Order: sequence, then C-alpha cells, then structure tokens
Amino acid sequence: MTRGKPDARPSEARLRLLNTATRLFYSEGIHSVGIDRIIAEAKVTRATFYRHFPSKDDLILAYLREVHKMERSTVDAAIATDDSSPADPLLAIAGSIAQNIQSPGFRGCAFLNAAAEYPATEHPVRQEIIAHRQWFLDTLSTLMGRVHQETADPAARHFVMLRDGAMAAGCLFDPALVSETFLRGVEGLLLINAERQSTESAG
Repeated sequence: MTRGKPDARPSEARLRLLNTATRLFYSEGIHSVGIDRIIAEAKVTRATFYRHFPSKDDLILAYLREVHKMERSTVDAAIATDDSSPADPLLAIAGSIAQNIQSPGFRGCAFLNAAAEYPATEHPVRQEIIAHRQWFLDTLSTLMGRVHQETADPAARHFVMLRDGAMAAGCLFDPALVSETFLRGVEGLLLINAERQSTESAG
C-alpha cells in the first residue's frame, strides 16, 4: 500500500482559533480582545493555541492574511466579470466595495482599523497592512492603465482615497447613501480618465 501525501489542510483547532479571532478582532478591535477569550470561545486548550500561534502577534498576522485572501478573492472575481470596456473591472470592484459597506456587521476596513491600533511603522502588523494596501493600489494602477495610461497611478490613488473615505463613512452614516456617493465618485473618476484617453486618441 502506497502512502499518500501528508494532509496539508489546516487543523480543525487552528481554523476555529482563526475564525474566532477574525470575528472578534473585526467586531471589537484587536487590543481589546485577549488570548484567553479567543481560547475560550474557540474551545481549545492554551497549549493548542500556542502550538499553532506562538504569540498573539502571530495570530493577528494570520487574521490579516486571511482578510487579505478574502479581499483578493473578491477583487479577482470582479476582474473576471464581463470587461467589454476597460472601466468594467473597476466598476465591478467598486460595486463589491459598496456591497460590503451595506452588509450586516460592517465595521469598516479591517486594515485601516488595525493601522489605528498599530501606529509604529516597523511593527510586523503595520508592515502586513502596508503590503496589503500596496497590492490593492498596484492592482488598481494596472486596471486604470487600460482606461488612461498617463494618469493610471494618480487615478488609482484617487480610487483608494474614495474607497477609504467610504469605508470610514459607512460606519457613521447611512450605508446606502455612502455607497451611492462612493459609486458616483468612482464613475466620475473613470469618466474623466476615459475622456482624456478619447481626446488623445482623436488628436
């Protein structure tokens, strides 16, 4: 009998710990949630916790990487939608953000929330946040380049600022109204850049 490859799937205990941490960190904040509570709600032993996560920082990094994976999956799905025009993938990404803002339990951007709790730029958590945001900006810059190459980078930064403002405002004001305002802002941004491209092509 030939032995198969080792099962690379995460253990059930690790998944419970990560799912519990993800729920609590996002809804209540990172610093306010202690390890003891996560252990209790995940129904694992302290030894099991430390076997999977040597420190709370390791768990926080795993949490942020899990959120990154979810957000990247959403963006990839949006990019894979019908792209009959260069603006379509960007509109799809904006639509997914607007949908998130209006979802139950929305508490803003997990990465911006974490950044407020970890201001030191050299901290590993802060570095994880920066890496995620750089990925998002790079993705938008590439897509914006299809709309208008010359202004791709500033337009991508503009999109990110619109997104950040909407994520913050969605916790404070009517989420539907915030989403509508955000989508109009993105549509205006894309229209301006598409018109620039059209004018240059005609010239």
